[in-house]
Amino acid sequence: MIRMTPVRVIGADGEQVGVVETADAIKMALDLGLDLVEISPDARPPVCKIMDHGKFKYEQSKKEQKNRSASKASELKEVRLGRSVKIDDHDVQIRVNQARRFLIDGHKVLITQRFKGREMAHREIGIDRLKKIMEQLSEVGKPETPLPRWMGPQASIIIAPDKVKVEAIKRLELKAKNAENRKNERAEKAEKAERAEKMSGATEAKAAEHAASEAAASANAATPPGVNAPGDAATQPAHSQ
Repeated sequence: MIRMTPVRVIGADGEQVGVVETADAIKMALDLGLDLVEISPDARPPVCKIMDHGKFKYEQSKKEQKNRSASKASELKEVRLGRSVKIDDHDVQIRVNQARRFLIDGHKVLITQRFKGREMAHREIGIDRLKKIMEQLSEVGKPETPLPRWMGPQASIIIAPDKVKVEAIKRLELKAKNAENRKNERAEKAEKAERAEKMSGATEAKAAEHAASEAAASANAATPPGVNAPGDAATQPAHSQ
C-alpha cells in the first residue's frame, strides 16, 4: 500500500506522467486495468509506475534467479588427490576428468595434493604430479599462479576456466551431440519404415488369402447340387473307352 502523497508517476509505456495525488494515480492505473507499483519508495516524492504487478513480480523473480545462477557459476571447486602421494594413476585420471568438467561448467578448480609423514622429504613427486595435471587441463583452463601454493603438509594449484577454449569445446560437444541425435533419428525412421513394410506385406498376404477364400466360396455356391465344381478333378466322372 502506498502511504505517501503525492507521487511521481511513470506511465505504462514508460512515459513521464508527472507528480499527482496518490488516489488519482491509483484511479489512472485501475482505468487501464493495471496496478500502481511503488518502484522508488525512498525518493521524494516516491516514484510509482503503472504496470501489471503480477508480471513485475515474475520478472523480478527471473532476474534474481539469473543472478543466483551467475553467482553459482563462479564457485571454487576442490579436487583432492587422495590422502597422500600414493595414489593410483587411474584414480588421478578420474579426478582430472572431474576437474575438467568443473572448468567446462565455468567453475574455478582447487587441486590439492596432500603429503603424509616422510613423504614431505620427497615433495617433488607431488609437485610433478600437479604440473602434469596443469598440462592435461591446459586445453580448458589456465593456472592462476605458475607454482603450487603450500599450506602445511599439502600443496595446491588453482586453475581458472579459459573462456575462449571452453566455448570452443562446448561448440564441438554440441555439434557432436546434434550429429548423434540426427543419427538416432535416421535409425529410428528406418526402423519404423521397416516395421511398416513388414506390416504392409503381412496385410497384403492376408487380404490375398481372404480374397481366394471368398472366390472359392462363391464358386461352390454357384455350382448346382450333384455337379462337381470346376477344377474338382477328383470327382469328375470316368469316360468310356
